[in-house]
Amino acid sequence: MAELPDDNQAVEPGSEGVPADVAHPRAIRSFVIRAGRLTKGQDLALERCWPKWGLSLNQGAVVPADVFGREAPLVVEIGYGMGQSLVQMAAAAPEKNFIGIEVHLPGVGSLLNLADQAGCTNLRTYREDAIEVLKLLPANSVDTLQLFFPDPWQKKKHHKRRIVQPEFAASVRRVLKVGGIFHMATDWENYMEHMLEVMDVQPGYENIAGNGNCVPRPDHRPLTKFENRGHTRGHGVWDMMYRKLAD
Repeated sequence: MAELPDDNQAVEPGSEGVPADVAHPRAIRSFVIRAGRLTKGQDLALERCWPKWGLSLNQGAVVPADVFGREAPLVVEIGYGMGQSLVQMAAAAPEKNFIGIEVHLPGVGSLLNLADQAGCTNLRTYREDAIEVLKLLPANSVDTLQLFFPDPWQKKKHHKRRIVQPEFAASVRRVLKVGGIFHMATDWENYMEHMLEVMDVQPGYENIAGNGNCVPRPDHRPLTKFENRGHTRGHGVWDMMYRKLAD
């Protein structure tokens, strides 16, 4: 089996249990590794599918055409959770290539298991910090970058941990093609306001709904069970889409 970061590796001081090859030296991280057991299906999927579909930082810079063996529009998703919606999108769009990024091992195992069951060959995954993965993607190579329901870090003192910050927006813009889309979704109204506040003033982006506005959920973003339950309880969900402008 190809080398896969595991939760028993040594950690850096103060890394809050993050494996050494995931806990990259950044002052503030937008995620915390959660404990979680692998199901038998996830464990078997990691053993069987990681060598085919797993990517790691030590492989160096990414050449999407080499990774997938073809030229095709590239969709990158950061923080796909257990992978249900990403696999559904990949299965519905076989003409596109998909790269998912997730730090939680059960989520990676779940994605691989679901992708294997669905026969998806157009999907690859990292188990890494997305900030570091973005550095390996070529400039102007991504058609769509998706960030759905990131940790909202509700407490005001933790807002600095939110992944959507000016530096992150600049990293996303570097990898997007001109005309490419940065698509965000959140079920926290305060985070939606934060996303709009950060992104509406970022150079080189255009809010396709107009500054201060959100878009209706597009059909290509699946409605998750969690999101559907939220709707029945009156919880809001907001989608925002920003287009990269030419320099």
